[in-house]
Amino acid sequence: MTTKYVTMMFVLIFLRNAGEAQVRDFVCNRDESSMEYHLVHPLHKVEATSHAVEYALQADPATHQIARVNGHVDVTTFDSGNSNRDSHAMEVIDAISFPEAKFTSTSIASRGDSIVVNGTLTFHGITKDIVALAKPQWGEHRLSVQGAFAVSLTEFGIDRPSLLMIPVEDRLSFMFTAVFAWN
Repeated sequence: MTTKYVTMMFVLIFLRNAGEAQVRDFVCNRDESSMEYHLVHPLHKVEATSHAVEYALQADPATHQIARVNGHVDVTTFDSGNSNRDSHAMEVIDAISFPEAKFTSTSIASRGDSIVVNGTLTFHGITKDIVALAKPQWGEHRLSVQGAFAVSLTEFGIDRPSLLMIPVEDRLSFMFTAVFAWN
């Protein structure tokens, strides 16, 4: 092979690779990331937050494309500000037997400035398909994603707790914030 031919091949390979997506793996900054749940009873609303979350994603910062996401949270780390209520919540979801909830994406689609994330959620020992809506905010060396999804307590095999013999709503809503940074 001639030097000219080798040089030409190198340039063509470099240009081809430069145009391809550069998907990288990222892990969230736990200090800035969180998961929150909301549960509604006719007499009050329960909100609790956990910062003991682990989110990971595969993304291309140059093209602002997210290819895959997953996450998990230790359910015993949610704090509502009321330790008695938190203890009772852990009993209701049997946190000793099922200490974590896990999510894995199966597809991600853009919808304007938001994304629709389809995936599977394992919670209370049951795995179900769910859909989460999220809004990514891209910075030069940072990505923040905020989103939400809801599940049915009864579909996940959880008996709805009651207060004054009135059960909470079946809908358990989750909000999440995942913050990623890179150089």
